[in-house]
Amino acid sequence: MTDMTSEVARRGPRSGARASRTPAGGALRSGGAPRSWKTRPLRRLTPWLFLAGPLLLLITFTYVPVGNMIFYSFTDWDGVSPDRRMVGLDNYEQIFTRPELFRVFFVSFYYLAASFVQIAIALYFATVLSFDLRFRNLFKGLLFFPYLINGVAIGFVFLYFFQDGGTLDSVVSWFGAGGDHAWLGSAESANTSLAGVSVWRFTGLNFVLFLGAVQSIPAELYEAAQLDGATRRQQFRHIIAPGIRPVLSLSVILAVSGSLAVFEIPWIMTGGATGTQTFVIQTIKLAFQFNKTGLASAAAVILLLIILLITWIQRRLVPDERTDLV
Repeated sequence: MTDMTSEVARRGPRSGARASRTPAGGALRSGGAPRSWKTRPLRRLTPWLFLAGPLLLLITFTYVPVGNMIFYSFTDWDGVSPDRRMVGLDNYEQIFTRPELFRVFFVSFYYLAASFVQIAIALYFATVLSFDLRFRNLFKGLLFFPYLINGVAIGFVFLYFFQDGGTLDSVVSWFGAGGDHAWLGSAESANTSLAGVSVWRFTGLNFVLFLGAVQSIPAELYEAAQLDGATRRQQFRHIIAPGIRPVLSLSVILAVSGSLAVFEIPWIMTGGATGTQTFVIQTIKLAFQFNKTGLASAAAVILLLIILLITWIQRRLVPDERTDLV
């Protein structure tokens, strides 16, 4: 009798498991309701249904235009006629062999230098305003406000700011340097002035990125550093700088790519005159003013490849590693 009872107890769960299935083969849920065979495929399909819309928009408005641009770069299309004659690598050869087409890349060095200036300014204010300071919220708003203004409005404001006898000349005259100065009259002074406008506009963006990264560092680290007698400079060197390294790397990538793709400010203020023409302005003129869409597409492809190459080199030199400050 004891052996029979133990055998029933041993085989009981198996028979119970078989009894818990419906005649149709569907498993019973904990509440006793049978699970439909449609439930599992629908559950696997649900994430793709949510991703279908964004993926469709991404493919339609990003990857398809990029593919068309690459195709047009191998043609002599004028942007209007339906005929697109294939010319191979002739457009790319023109860009690298005609100095007037490739020389505009040197204008980007002004904006690249200005980008590092704005990163330094933003990092300084983000570090200072991360500590307890009077009116720090007011200073945060003042620094971020220029980034909220439309680029066209900024261009017109600084166009009057730099004109002969304008606001800047009036301010300079207060310090005894009278006379009208053609700030946008020569290539060097015009590019320097336009780069200064970009510093004023985009410092707020870098400031917000750095401030968020600095404030994400645990407060216990600052308290421990103060107990050990660390100065503000030592706290920045050993706590803040390692903690914001990923954000700093991102800012450098944005600075390099942004300096190569400058358009709004020089286009509105000078139209590319007096040696201020950037690579993007030249590309737009080739496409819509001279009707050389194929050559302009090749220029755009080269710009894209240069940005991707610089980004890849930077990510290899400065990998995105998480820093443990504890």
